[in-house]
Amino acid sequence: MASGKLTTHILDTAHGQPGAGIRLQLFVLDHGARHALGQFSSNADGRCDAPLLAGEALHVGTYEIDFHVGAYFARLGVAQAEPRFLDVVTLRFGIADANAHYHVPLLVSPYSYSTYRGS
Repeated sequence: MASGKLTTHILDTAHGQPGAGIRLQLFVLDHGARHALGQFSSNADGRCDAPLLAGEALHVGTYEIDFHVGAYFARLGVAQAEPRFLDVVTLRFGIADANAHYHVPLLVSPYSYSTYRGS
């Protein structure tokens, strides 16, 4: 029985606050094709209320999370050029152990982002 999970956390580094209310989409890649697994929204702490995947739903493979950050910064009233420099940030990552905790944070501003494997 698999016991791993996939979580995320979004931090708005331009304003020094959690990225609240950001829409996320989760995909798994299978032979190059994207298959949607779910849509989520970050809470007031910039996290999702539950893991994106957990237990038997988490498999070894390649995944992508689309973070819709352009709409978030627009909601905050941040002036952005059209087209936006960052609109949807897509992070592709691999799950090699379905029993492990994979935490994929996004640190973002209107003009940059970074990520790492968290705990």
